Amino acid sequence: MKPATRDRVLIAMEQLGYSPNLAARALRHGRYGTIGLLAHRFDRTGEAATTDAVLRAAAENDLTVTILTVPSTDADGWTPAAKRLQHQATDGLIVIRNELESVKRLTFPAGFPVVVSDHRMEGVLPCVVADEIAATRAAVDYLMDLGHRTVHHVAGPQDSEPARRREIGWRARLRERGAIAYEPLPGDWTAESGFRAGRTLAANPEVTAVFCANDEMAFGVLHALHDMGRRVPGDVSVIGFDGIPLGVHSYPPLTTLKQDFRTIGAELVRLLVDQINNENADHAPHVIVPIELVVRKSTAPPPPAS
Repeated sequence: MKPATRDRVLIAMEQLGYSPNLAARALRHGRYGTIGLLAHRFDRTGEAATTDAVLRAAAENDLTVTILTVPSTDADGWTPAAKRLQHQATDGLIVIRNELESVKRLTFPAGFPVVVSDHRMEGVLPCVVADEIAATRAAVDYLMDLGHRTVHHVAGPQDSEPARRREIGWRARLRERGAIAYEPLPGDWTAESGFRAGRTLAANPEVTAVFCANDEMAFGVLHALHDMGRRVPGDVSVIGFDGIPLGVHSYPPLTTLKQDFRTIGAELVRLLVDQINNENADHAPHVIVPIELVVRKSTAPPPPAS
């Protein structure tokens, strides 16, 4: 086609609002150029940040993304949702951090490329996960190396797999270091639940260090400690998890375990593209993304009296 003719065609397409037909594209290239994204919720830090990273990486690969939420954590809701996305002209599926308790019941359409961000599917499907247990152990080591005799924990919801893994890492490392692991205080990822837990912790003069399962609960703990006259970090040190930008502006700035959501999203897309291109058809790669301990002003050695 001559350049002048091509330009006239492109102008006409724009004026008419033309968009490529997916079915025709699939017939020509064998693909739709669209991937599906499936999650239980998108209003939490991990899911939202990972989704943003997936969208960026997909755009860099000239892919569009169809997003679908699943209201239930039961496998009976996830499996039909995956089939629905398969039938909506998608080439493959990314599942973000599902909260299924019975993950082995989760099934996907045969031959449909799927990548997950759930360590429980290691060896079954390609997966990308953050090294939450190693990060939590590093947080415990950091606080105890400062001189704290133990570290209290504000936990996430018990039906959350990431919350369970963070608690497992915290408990195991305290045990290995010969410290007492007091019963975690329950939270639900919100600052309000952190505030409630923080008031309980503030009332105990023996508490000198707290590890929170996410940054938002850590903000609530900071608020409660301040309200009840406990200085941070003079009396109590606090560490969060996730590394959300607001942590720089808390008072004091929050020490945290920073997740690399950008890399997680990019790796999910990379593995899915490999699956679509049949490059990993005979095995299930497992990518572990490290988490960085970011030290700010909310942690310090314990007060001399402790």
